[in-house]
Amino acid sequence: MTSGTMLTIGHSNHAFPTLIDLLRQNEVTAVADVRSAPASRFTPQFNRAPLERGLHEAGIRYVFLGKELGARPGDMTCYVDGQVQYGRLARTPAFVSGIERLTKGALTERIAILCAEGEPLDCHRTVLVSQVLTEDGVEVSHIHGSGRVESHTAVMERLMAKFGLAEDELFRSPAERLREALTRQEHRIAYVNDDFRVEKTAGP
Repeated sequence: MTSGTMLTIGHSNHAFPTLIDLLRQNEVTAVADVRSAPASRFTPQFNRAPLERGLHEAGIRYVFLGKELGARPGDMTCYVDGQVQYGRLARTPAFVSGIERLTKGALTERIAILCAEGEPLDCHRTVLVSQVLTEDGVEVSHIHGSGRVESHTAVMERLMAKFGLAEDELFRSPAERLREALTRQEHRIAYVNDDFRVEKTAGP
């Protein structure tokens, strides 16, 4: 079991100074970028080079972990019919290495895991990365664009409520209901690569 605390944040469509303010409000000293492709024509201020430069100028360290912890792996074994399977991705050596780097870094830095989506539940940083960290004993919280900080436990409660799984059941534990909610949300948000889809052949 590891220990420690970590934060996550989505850059969304914020102005760059807004992101810096949110990080400073939460005393973040390092950002771990888990975007597979850290570039966007809609938010060019968060492309990798300007982001790294701007964070450096603000006194915040930057590390790119998109190859290890990104949601769009190049490893075909992580896909089923073109869609990423988070369970498979989490077992790859690269992902395991990325998680280890995060947990070691958290011993000396206050880290915010950064991705694009503003809503934590719409992002693999929550449904995959934060869930794995939580199961390893790391305390994770999520920074919203409003400045509100929500615990991972509260986010998971929202997820279960989203799918009507928040109420106690006679034959399923909370952990089993959470697993179903995570699986259903994964199916909603996990990356699909059409090149990896199974070709459907017409019947006779």
